[in-house]
Amino acid sequence: MTAPTSTDTRNNVKVVPNDKLYVSEPNPMWFGNRSNPTDDPSWTNKNWLKSRFHFSFAEYRNPKNSSYGVLRVLNDDLVQPMRGFGAHPHANMEIVTYIVNGKLTHEDSMGTSQSLGRGSIQFMTAGSGITHSEHNHTDKPLRFIQTWIVPERRGLSPNYGGYDASDKLVKNQVRHLASSIKDNANDTPVKLNQDVNCRAGELELGKSVSVDLPEGRQAYLLCVEGSLKVNGQALARHDACEITSDGEAIVIEAVGVEDTENGEVGHFLMFDMEEVEGSGRRDF
Repeated sequence: MTAPTSTDTRNNVKVVPNDKLYVSEPNPMWFGNRSNPTDDPSWTNKNWLKSRFHFSFAEYRNPKNSSYGVLRVLNDDLVQPMRGFGAHPHANMEIVTYIVNGKLTHEDSMGTSQSLGRGSIQFMTAGSGITHSEHNHTDKPLRFIQTWIVPERRGLSPNYGGYDASDKLVKNQVRHLASSIKDNANDTPVKLNQDVNCRAGELELGKSVSVDLPEGRQAYLLCVEGSLKVNGQALARHDACEITSDGEAIVIEAVGVEDTENGEVGHFLMFDMEEVEGSGRRDF
């Protein structure tokens, strides 16, 4: 879906600047990792993990920034080579993990083992309880976006699935990656136990796409790589924005690009959901 370049700045977009996000760099031993090396040219960060928290999580406790709609967690994680998260439990969340760069290996208590690369999604219904691990077993850094979504009901049967998009990355298109398990109209590769859509796109410089956001819905969009304009509002790498419906389609344009595994692109990830009154964040 392409659209003309937006020239107007619409006021239904609230920018969440990267410098307002909480940055976590935890001790490697907390997750069963060896100590950080003193000098390894393959590492792009001194600590094994650098995580940007969009909402209150772990050591970042902010009751005024606890969620957005049914989004409870959105963490932007950079994991260095041969490091990861040891086995740990989850319950009563729909967990969507979008791989940006590198390869993420998932293993869980149901016997699943899978490795996926750029543009792919791992999804998990934690439900009544599941234990899993996530690792970067390669010699290159791994970046992924992990989102926790409050499910429609508690106690669901645990489930895992993965969608390998490594050979399906097409520029200047919106990829509709996930929708509700009750939504028969959208043949998405991932189905979630909540009324949420997940979309992503990689745009060449100056190219734009549009996404419908019907009345009564809201969206959260992350500028993954490059720089974008969303309804005319500028976003740099790691910036995000909250979007409420104004009756018109959302216009997303690449105004700056990065050299990535898929060429030079501006890259976004977006979740939309039913609008919840008062769900916007009051404090960063």
